[in-house]
Amino acid sequence: MRGDSLTKFFNNYLEKPSIFLNKKVLQSNYTPDMIPHRNEQIDYIAGILAPCLRLEKPSNLFLYGKTGTGKTVVSKYVTSQILKVAKQKNLSIEIIYLNCKLKKVADTEYRLIVQLAKEFGIEIPPTGLPTDEVYKIFIKHLEQRERLVILILDEIDQLVKKTGDEILYNLTRINSELNKVELSIIGISNDLLFMDNVDPRVKSSLSEEELVFAPYNALQIQDILRERSKLAFRTDVIQEGVIEKCAAYAAREHGDARRALELLRVAAELSERRGDSKILIKDIDDAEEKIEKDKVLDIVHTQPKQFQLTLLAILDLCDKAVSPLFTGDVYEIYKDFCSVVKLKPLTQRRVSDIIAELDMLGIINAKVISKGRYGRTKEIRMAIPQSTVPTIRHTLKEGLNL
Repeated sequence: MRGDSLTKFFNNYLEKPSIFLNKKVLQSNYTPDMIPHRNEQIDYIAGILAPCLRLEKPSNLFLYGKTGTGKTVVSKYVTSQILKVAKQKNLSIEIIYLNCKLKKVADTEYRLIVQLAKEFGIEIPPTGLPTDEVYKIFIKHLEQRERLVILILDEIDQLVKKTGDEILYNLTRINSELNKVELSIIGISNDLLFMDNVDPRVKSSLSEEELVFAPYNALQIQDILRERSKLAFRTDVIQEGVIEKCAAYAAREHGDARRALELLRVAAELSERRGDSKILIKDIDDAEEKIEKDKVLDIVHTQPKQFQLTLLAILDLCDKAVSPLFTGDVYEIYKDFCSVVKLKPLTQRRVSDIIAELDMLGIINAKVISKGRYGRTKEIRMAIPQSTVPTIRHTLKEGLNL
């Protein structure tokens, strides 16, 4: 478009009423006033954290569950209510929330403590000091006045994956060095087996209380979508059947409410771009395809070459209509690609680990099956829409110069 036609386009866009009333309501960082189907979990967490209102240290708490089962939103909701009461009663309570998946926040123990310090207004150089020294500076500043601190570490399994479990031990030991401050930790993990691989001394001191969030079913996700839709959209913009279809997609993805909200938001955006005033059922299909493509392309761009080569080998085999695939088949194609790009191949065991990661990211479904005395292997099927595969393959080949 030329400048004048572009100006006209933008003016027309502004004159049209938006489908949305409040788009933020559909974003993952929004904390609603009402959380359907999570009263039991809210009451349980509230009971554990209530002693902090008497300035007594509550037990450390661990929340497990798949992505989009309400762990983060429930913990933020309960702690926000605690802060509301603390403000009324003039109590010195602070809640710190950190997402351990974010880069430059928790890729090293040093960075995590620097980020924590920043939350309390303490400036520590981003590099250059011994980690012990960083802890000392942090504790010294923390001790300047009496307070109770609840530290929420979201996706804590990602932190341990990057830094090891020693950091958890050090965080639980901080209390023994504090006189004026009480520190409690809420750990949130998508990995139900995460604690099985943690040092027993860390496990006993960290996960004093545990709570597992079960996935939502399709009907529960429909309730969540209807509640948020009332706040997010103008009346009568959602075609009948859209909420049900959206919930069905998300229920298929381990009952992921966050996924359902994202689908609805993207579907509405696609409808607006088309110049329509209604969200149609076909918009949900288009949104699903767009999200999958964007998600996988994002992973493709950020992962190491070995990861990219493994994924390309799987896509290559899927194209040849070999279904299901097995780890051994993928490994052979992967080795061929390695020789072309002049990269030393990893062991089959390590490639099997990468396949497990691809499964966790939702790009493939990898089911471990037994082959009797021949050991075990993974049965692999694609979990992304077939229509997104050509774009992903093209991106991979371009990036790897294949």
